[in-house]
Order: sequence, then C-alpha cells, then structure tokens
Amino acid sequence: MAKKKLKTIRRAQGFYPERKRRIKRGVFITFEGTEGCGKSTHARLLVEHLKKEGYDCLLTREPGGTGAGEKIRDILLHSDSIDISDMTELFLFEAARAQIVKEIILPALSKKRIVICDRYSDATLSYQGYGGRIDQGVIKKLSDISTGALAPDLTLLLDIDVKTGLERAKTKGCDRMEKKDLAYHRRVRGGYLAIAKREPERVKVVRVAGSIDDTQKFIRNEADIVVRKFKRAG
Repeated sequence: MAKKKLKTIRRAQGFYPERKRRIKRGVFITFEGTEGCGKSTHARLLVEHLKKEGYDCLLTREPGGTGAGEKIRDILLHSDSIDISDMTELFLFEAARAQIVKEIILPALSKKRIVICDRYSDATLSYQGYGGRIDQGVIKKLSDISTGALAPDLTLLLDIDVKTGLERAKTKGCDRMEKKDLAYHRRVRGGYLAIAKREPERVKVVRVAGSIDDTQKFIRNEADIVVRKFKRAG
C-alpha cells in the first residue's frame, strides 16, 4: 500500500506519466545555433519535458555521441597545438556524423523513439560552408553520403547576437571553434538564417531573449506540434 501511494505522489510530481505515449514512427529533432546561444541547455530541457509527457526520448550530440565521435570531438575542439584547416574540419565532422547516424540515430528512430540531437548537418553547412567558405554543394553531397540523406523533422535554431553569444561562451572557457574571429562567427549566423529562410517549414528560428522559461515555452510548443503529427491514438 505504501509503495502504491508513493507511486501516486511521484506520478503527480511528473516522475511517472499517466501512460506511455506512442508514436507512428521515430521523430528526429535537432538544435542549432551560434556559440553561447543555449542550445545544449534547451535540448536537455526539451527531453525532460517530453519524457514527463510519456514519450521515449534520446538526447545526443554532434560531434560526439559515440566512442569514435567523442574522440573526433576532442580533436576538433581541443587541439590548439595543431593546425586544422576548414576542409579537414569538414571531413572530421562528416566522419563523426556518419558514425552517430549508423550507431545511434537510425536504431533509435527504428524503435519509434524521439531523437534530440545537439547539432547536425546544418551546423557543417553554416560553419564550414558560410564560415569557412567551402563550396556548399560539396558539403551537401558529403552530408548526404554520411547520413543517407536523413533530414530532421524539426530544427530549432536558437538565434542570438554573435558578440553576446561569444561573451557567454567565454565564461565556460573557449574551445577551438569559439576562438575563431568575429567575422567568421557572423558569417556562420548569416548562414543559419539563410538556411531558415530557405526551409521555413523545417527550421524554426527561436530568438534568444528574455528568460530561459520563455524561450523553452516556445521550443516546447514547436516540438509538440511536430510530435503530435505522428502521435498514435490510445
């Protein structure tokens, strides 16, 4: 009896949803944005929200998310002593992406889970394409090869003033990408906004202003709209 009462209390607190919610197929949601925009925090908060709603969710990140990916991440972000060109960055990011799609994302989607990924292919197009000025056609072709042309159902682009974002990022210590010059990061932001303009149905721009709660409310609303499309009755 005590166990039953405790479970009732914890369900009311959100620990146990009333029932598991089922979806017709896996849903793929990505978070994007320039440095210091808060995407990692909001990705985590969205997963917590969806789990409380009863959905089976997985949170992962790029580069990383796998054993190989985490080693590549370390090279890309914390190798100040070696020179890495924009083209080398491109191949390393795509290698990490190929691994996470095969090892983590596709298996989860096949089990009808919701996958939330902190960065994906839009990041490479924005950073190495717009920022590093690598031909966008080349990047698109490599991304299609590495992912099997897997596209997100929803991309949440957290948009923040570049200078403000970099100042936020510096409070946690700068990685290799964050140390690139201001002009580079401005091109990256411009790239993200250009992608959003081309694909408004998939990419939703989230202006980072006000409180975390206000921003998260907007994010949850956009995610709920997409998830409901694939929700099963009963």
